[in-house]
This record gives sequence, C-alpha cells and structure tokens, in this order.
Amino acid sequence: MESYASEHGESRGVTVVTKPRVVLGVSGGIAAYKACELLRRLTESGHDVRVVPTDAALHFVGAATWSALSGNPVSTEVWETVHEVPHVRIGQGADLVVVAPATADMLAKAAHGLADDLLTNTLLTARCPVVFAPAMHTEMWEHPATQENVATLRRRGAVVIEPAVGRLTGVDTGKGRLPDPAEIFEVCRRILARGTAAPDLAGRHVVVSAGGTREPLDPVRYLGNRSSGKQGYALARAAAARGARVTLVEANTGIPDPAGVDVVRVGTAVQLREAVLKAAADADAVVMAAAVADFRPAVYASGKIKKQDDGGAPTVELVRNPDILAELSADRALPGQVVVGFAAETDDVLAHGREKLRRKGCDLLVVNEVGERKTFGSEENEAVILASDGAETPVPYGPKEALAETVWDLVLPRLRPAT
Repeated sequence: MESYASEHGESRGVTVVTKPRVVLGVSGGIAAYKACELLRRLTESGHDVRVVPTDAALHFVGAATWSALSGNPVSTEVWETVHEVPHVRIGQGADLVVVAPATADMLAKAAHGLADDLLTNTLLTARCPVVFAPAMHTEMWEHPATQENVATLRRRGAVVIEPAVGRLTGVDTGKGRLPDPAEIFEVCRRILARGTAAPDLAGRHVVVSAGGTREPLDPVRYLGNRSSGKQGYALARAAAARGARVTLVEANTGIPDPAGVDVVRVGTAVQLREAVLKAAADADAVVMAAAVADFRPAVYASGKIKKQDDGGAPTVELVRNPDILAELSADRALPGQVVVGFAAETDDVLAHGREKLRRKGCDLLVVNEVGERKTFGSEENEAVILASDGAETPVPYGPKEALAETVWDLVLPRLRPAT
C-alpha cells in the first residue's frame, strides 16, 4: 500500500518512499478510545497518520496519547501554527480522511459545510475519499435529521459506515455502536487500494449470503458443509467500501461482523431463504455466496439418536430444500435486480457451471473447484465468472477480496439506473 515518489525529482537516482497519508478525525463520543486501536493499525501497516481531534474528543483521550501513537503533532484549532495554514494543508495533502467516531453533531456539521474547528475545516478542503464511522445512541442515529445528513454525505460521495448493533453507554443496547476498529481499518484499506475511484455502489442496497447452512438431525447433530463464509464476507466488505448499503445474511460462520454491514444470522436453509427474500425486497443486487444445503432430514428427532443394540445404523430420510437462487432469479423483487450465484464443483467444473447458469436463470455465476483442501476455509480463491450473455471472466488464484472486487465490477454495468 506504499506509494513511491521523489520529493525533489529523480536527481541522483534517489527514490523517496512516501507513505499514504491518512487524517484520523476524532469527535467527542465515548467511543473515542476505540480510535486508538484504529490508529495503531493504520500506523503499523505503513501509513502516515495525522490525528485531528475535536475539543470534545480531548475530554475522552488526551492530545499526548494521539501524538505518541501517531508520531505527529496534534492540534484542534485553526489558530495554531498559522504560518503552515493547517486548516487548508492537512486536508489538501491527505490520501484518506476517516472520522471515527463521528457523532451526530459532526455529521450535521459535515453535511452543512460548517467549519468551526480544524477537523471541519479539513473536511471541507479534502479532495480525497472521506469515511465516517458514526457512533451515537440509537435514537440519535434514527432521528430524521441525522438520516438526512447521512443521505446528503453519501450523495456527495462520502462513505458513511452503518453503525453496529450492541451495548451502548449505560444499560442501553441498540444500533449506534462504533464498529470494531479492525473492521473500520479493513474499509479504509480497501478504499486506499482503490485510490481516487468514487464509491461506485453509493446509493445501492445489496444483499450477500455467506457461510454454510446446517440442517438439524437431532439436538446435537446436523448435516452441514465445509463453507467458512470468508468469500461472502469479502464480498460484503468490498461492497461497503464502495459505498453500498449491505445486508449480510450469514449462516454459522463465527466471523466478526464487517464494519458498516447489517448482519442477519440464520442457521438452516429455510431460515436463510426467509431472510434473503425479505432483504431482497428493495435490493439492487443479491449475491448468493452461501453454501446452502440441498437436502435436510425429513424428520427431526427431539432426543439424541442412540446407537442400536443390534449394531445397525439408523436410516435418515432426506427431503429437498428450497432452491433459493432459482427462486430469486425467476421472481425478482424489483425490475432489473441483479442476481449472482455461486457454483462449487468437484469435477467438470465449467461444464457443470454452464448448465447450472442455464438452469438457475441468474445473471452471473461464480464457478470454482472445491475439495477438502481447495477453497473452503482458505484465504484465497480462483474462479471463472459466467454471465448469462455468454461472457466468461477468469479470476486467477489470489485473495478472496480480489474475486469480490471482480464480482462487483461485473455487477455494476448490469444495475438498473439509479433513481
């Protein structure tokens, strides 16, 4: 993620390494202490970070802490070091500005172009990608004024991460919690990797399924599969970094929630179908990356099935689960909704994939070979993405996030025009 440039030209053949420059804005909420972890991840991964807190933020974490962790001076006022014109220079020189936490007050100021301190001035002068990670009480997040401010910022190209659901201050619980700093860092990393590219999924709602369903046989046993859910999570993270509102329907993954993603947890194929169809009602695209069990036991035993005295084994009758991908493709919730499927095959991969694409009726089908040591649980993947128009896009072996980006690149031109 390092960029290379010469500060004084290429004389004497000396190349100066320039670290990506990140401005970390911190506004005055109790979650300000979590920004220390985000700062650590940014600096340790090779970024030059300048922390710009508000006066209110310094009530929670002092300037000395920010300066020590970043290695850069910390100020809040436009009147400090005036000869350097910090209220202009900091924003102009940044490759990314991320505000975490972003309070309701900060979102309102940013949306209305107010500039009464160094951070808000920086936001006005920045011409790089800007990310807001909101944190506030549920009622404040849900207030129409806040939602309108968020919509305004997103319309202008900023990425506003959806807050997490969980424990807030005091005994309150709900939506408004700052997402995990590690996941905010992932959003920042992906946005920096895209450079100056605009958040091209802004204003879109996408649904992604991930993981593997489990079909209960008795209270302690189930029929399942080896899917880890990592590819689905990579798709969800990539979409969030590109500005989309993301609903992730996850089945039995155990992976931390991605920042800015609404997560719906399910267990079985029937539950996954219900959750996906509900979320897809207003979705621009649905990506079915989950490994959905084709069959489930016809009868669920209310007690643990015991070994038989005669040494025999019980017979398990199976029934078919609903074909969610075919149903989504045949009965689209919105005109022009894009549907993407996944095909995990063990032999004759492309032949089976082409047949499945024809049978399911989806727009894109990601076909990959799987096995005990292939794809499942791995950080890497390779695939061929088949399109309903006959196009085939091979994706070479590499990180699952690279495949995720390619999927969204192919979804984009197929989306209906934004309203």
